[in-house]
Amino acid sequence: MTNQYPKISHPYSRVVLGLIVGAVMISFSGVWVKLSHVTPSSAAFYRVLIGGVFLLLGAIWRREFHRLSRLQTLLMLLAGILFALDLFCFHISILYVGPGLGTILPNFQVFIMALVGILFFKEKLRPFYLFSVPLAIIGLLFVTGIQWDLLGEQYRLGIYAGLATSVFYSGFLLSIRKLHGNPQINHRNTRRLSFFYILMMVSLTTAGILAVEMLFSGDTFVIPDMQSLISLTTLGIFSQGVGWILIAQALPRLRVSISGLILLLQPALAFVWDVVFFNRPTGGLNWIGVAVVLGAIYMGTLGVKARQES
Repeated sequence: MTNQYPKISHPYSRVVLGLIVGAVMISFSGVWVKLSHVTPSSAAFYRVLIGGVFLLLGAIWRREFHRLSRLQTLLMLLAGILFALDLFCFHISILYVGPGLGTILPNFQVFIMALVGILFFKEKLRPFYLFSVPLAIIGLLFVTGIQWDLLGEQYRLGIYAGLATSVFYSGFLLSIRKLHGNPQINHRNTRRLSFFYILMMVSLTTAGILAVEMLFSGDTFVIPDMQSLISLTTLGIFSQGVGWILIAQALPRLRVSISGLILLLQPALAFVWDVVFFNRPTGGLNWIGVAVVLGAIYMGTLGVKARQES
């Protein structure tokens, strides 16, 4: 009797495992930010600085350096600005609504990216998308509470910051897509940039932008204690460095449906960590809301299909 299921190769299993490990690492981002007890700008600065230096050492070991064209340089700067805004809003959201909801909200970028694909890249709309957006809003109301007026001012600000993060993150992803995937911006004297190299350059560019912002705002660069140092170092190396690399290596080798489902581990676990480590008050309705939002996000990843797939 033959086995009716396809045999999964060891390389494929390693790719799936790498994506899972990367998602788990990044799911702890909010935890490390919360434990660092520094300002949102400071947490964002050390995240990209430490992560960027870690990636720089990797680039030196790999001997991976490229001469950038003028357009590549401008796109790198744009990506750095968008990522700085992304992290700043993300850390504000974590501060006011906690690591759980603060990590779920940026994943609303799925709906923005799907809409951009439809409007500008001639991708086709699937019924999933039309159903997923109102479903996500309903789930969010279950998580936050239906009576919006009863939420505190800071809590509402945290939600707005989380949604703003999804907008800036979408712009960041589009700029990275342009840098990484479009051969037309690579001159004959330059090579196609790897995601590893792009992430290193964007991390260091973002660190420079955040440093300037901190200087003008009078924010401090002082790391107050050992807990902050450990938290920021772990955030930079694992969430900004290793986690991103694992995910970037796995995504091109997996179907969108599989990778989208696995990546839901990131916001799901982030909410679990918020409950476990920070005693977030969560009732049955809140858990239903989390499940509804995550389901809507997954449907959003399947909401469009590229023109060549039709």
